[in-house]
Amino acid sequence: MEPNSPPSFEPTASLPTRDELIAELLPMPDPPESILPPDPPGTDRIIAEALTYIRGKRGADLVSIILVGSGARRSLTAHSDLNFIALVKGQDEGEEIVRVADRSIDIRYRSHKAVEQEMPHVSRLPPLLRKGRVLFDYDMIGAKLVEKAAQRFRQGPKPASMNERIRLKADCLHRLGKAQDMLHQPATALYLFGIFLDHLLNSFFRLRGFWLTSPVDLLRFVMTRDPAVGELFDRTMNAPSLADRLALGQELTHLIFRDIPNPPRVD
Repeated sequence: MEPNSPPSFEPTASLPTRDELIAELLPMPDPPESILPPDPPGTDRIIAEALTYIRGKRGADLVSIILVGSGARRSLTAHSDLNFIALVKGQDEGEEIVRVADRSIDIRYRSHKAVEQEMPHVSRLPPLLRKGRVLFDYDMIGAKLVEKAAQRFRQGPKPASMNERIRLKADCLHRLGKAQDMLHQPATALYLFGIFLDHLLNSFFRLRGFWLTSPVDLLRFVMTRDPAVGELFDRTMNAPSLADRLALGQELTHLIFRDIPNPPRVD
């Protein structure tokens, strides 16, 4: 190098520091827990109006008001209704539908003693009440029923007997056969096929020992518990023709009831 020539500089890449290297080895933090979405605007006012109506109608006979369904889960859509269970002291039960603003309000009046007695035996009560929001309560009656529903839900449904399993299979095959018989009347066959699919879904939950979920979650639940059955359900409902749907429905029935025998022959 000549004495008067300017010094030459070689570009050097910047090396990561020790802290940066360690940071790359640290585990990624878990995502934060999902937060329930807020109720749509105006829902609080609609619920307040419904409470005022129910309390004014039943008066001293009322012991608790519980919001159930999509309103309790904070998953209301534009066409969702609000479902209330009004627990009363006596046996004057019933139900009615009223409207507040643009919402339908479904109110069921039930004896709190009858609901408590039915809790261990009626399969629709534990899933319905376990996430209920108690909006009015006397002597903690509603809160105690919600807690009992949660306890019963954790125990799971009672297992189906073999007799019930055979009956479920026979019922589904019968309904599918009725749809196949009406293939020459496509509209009627499609209607009967929809009823068959509904019974088949209910049978899947009963045979596997699952509580029924909300209607919007049924197929997603099936897909997570049994991907083969869930995928076949999806193919069945999206088949291009009625004949294809009926054929896939037959395949789906055999898949769900593969371990269940046919009813015994007596001839």
